[in-house]
Amino acid sequence: MADLKVRTRPVGASAVLGRTGFPHVTSATGGEIDIVTSPSQPGFNPLDLLYSSLSACLVLSARMAASQLGVLDRITELKADVTGEKATEGLSRVKTFNIVFSIKGDIDEETRQKIAHAAEDEICTVSNTIRGNPEFATVISG
Repeated sequence: MADLKVRTRPVGASAVLGRTGFPHVTSATGGEIDIVTSPSQPGFNPLDLLYSSLSACLVLSARMAASQLGVLDRITELKADVTGEKATEGLSRVKTFNIVFSIKGDIDEETRQKIAHAAEDEICTVSNTIRGNPEFATVISG
């Protein structure tokens, strides 16, 4: 794979929650989303956002991989469905991420495998971060 060109942009998010209500999240670039907590409420809960981040990163990374392999013009759709299984013991966490890639277009199975592998194991910042056991630097204020 060729080296990737990295362009930076402001990153991060802030969540605000009062004594009642739901979290309101704002991104460093001004995007906003309200978080839901009820199983019957439409919208995103924190785990949905985790799965959403991974699925979006994977399809963007797959598009980059297809471009690097010279087959992007033959791709018609990239889709990553991401779900997970929570651990039943220990800390509350996702134990397994289940990823289903769909790569549609005029390409062979070997090329599909190369695109998916490059996206998940080399390019996607989110999958690399989840696998990488990142450190947390927390500051607490009043």
